[in-house]
Amino acid sequence: RIEAARCPDVVVAQIDPRKLKKKQTVNISISGCQPAPEGFSPTLKWQQQQVANFSAVRQSLNKHRNHWWSQHLDSNVTMPKSEDEEGWKKFCLGERVYSGIDELSDNENLGIDYMKVGFPPLLSIVSRMNQATVTSVLEYLISWFGEKKFTPELGRWLYALLACLEKPLLPEAHSLIRQLARRCSEVRVLEESKNEEQISALNLIICLVSRYFDQRDLADEPS
Repeated sequence: RIEAARCPDVVVAQIDPRKLKKKQTVNISISGCQPAPEGFSPTLKWQQQQVANFSAVRQSLNKHRNHWWSQHLDSNVTMPKSEDEEGWKKFCLGERVYSGIDELSDNENLGIDYMKVGFPPLLSIVSRMNQATVTSVLEYLISWFGEKKFTPELGRWLYALLACLEKPLLPEAHSLIRQLARRCSEVRVLEESKNEEQISALNLIICLVSRYFDQRDLADEPS
């Protein structure tokens, strides 16, 4: 009580305004996706068909999950631990994509080296992944995609992981898929060659996030 009585009734902080000017930052979050390049916006009918196809894939996966889980993995398949981010990136994308190597050497044409080209999201593999692992791997790949270009290997795994993602979404999964859709829209705009197959794949992911997982504010407006 004695110490409190000695304290002044009003205390004014001494702030140097010059320091504030140097350290002010403004973070702006764009809520929606950037629109598709002109002529590449998907129709509503196409989007509805993709959602229907995706829903059928999810139902089939859930129905036969126990069967595929019981299947033996090939001897060359060693799934990384859930927390092994670098291991999962190499497992899914392959060392070639992971390291940014585009060319094939002559002796690589003799057979498939999955360590170099990545393992596809086989049902026997994804059926062994619990929700924590699905979310973790999704986070690893989205993080990688944030600084890299879109590849077919990445697209296959993103589709498979979304198919394994249970509804209702956990908060971290909700945030991740919204981040994914926005990144797809950014890459779509920057696609200089306007590769129709590439843009279609990006359109598909945005469509699934926005229309299947009910993130309607991210949806492409029908062309």
